[in-house]
Amino acid sequence: MSIKSDRWIKRMAQEHQMIEPFEAGQVRANAEGGRVISYGTSSYGYDVRCSREFKIFTNVHSATVDPKNFDETSFVDVTADVCIIPPNSFALAQTVEYFRIPRSVLTICLGKSTYARCGIIVNVTPLEPEWEGQVTLEFSNTTNLPAKIYANEGVAQMLFFESDEICETSYRDRKGKYMGQRGVTLPRT
Repeated sequence: MSIKSDRWIKRMAQEHQMIEPFEAGQVRANAEGGRVISYGTSSYGYDVRCSREFKIFTNVHSATVDPKNFDETSFVDVTADVCIIPPNSFALAQTVEYFRIPRSVLTICLGKSTYARCGIIVNVTPLEPEWEGQVTLEFSNTTNLPAKIYANEGVAQMLFFESDEICETSYRDRKGKYMGQRGVTLPRT
């Protein structure tokens, strides 16, 4: 299994629509010339952006977090260019990008250092072979201060690993419950 380069990422995005929308280079400024947290293709990965739709965790209803019976009222929906995550809490968002993962590839997501150095951790499970959809991102604010997340800027990096052997059963074959998701997707059982 080897990590895939920028050349491979560009080829797969252009020929197989692996990432849409796709940015072939690193974007470091917006249309007005202002600095942004970079996104797009890097040497051995792809830096994704989060959209403007956020679900911010709140416990105003004193609910118990239960992955088998998740209470949607535990979140406040926010649409904005900036999301403020309360201290020691978390928020969910979705990637701007839609992914179509090839059958021989496993994709791992890691947070960007800009956020990690501020105590903001990005958590995403691996994108399995033949999974497709918008990725639901979880941002944990590990600090005792409010933390900002910027929409339409880089938040995490996807790394693509190709196996030397095709898997017997892909995510599509299993009819995985998060296949084709769009928007921020809460836990499903």
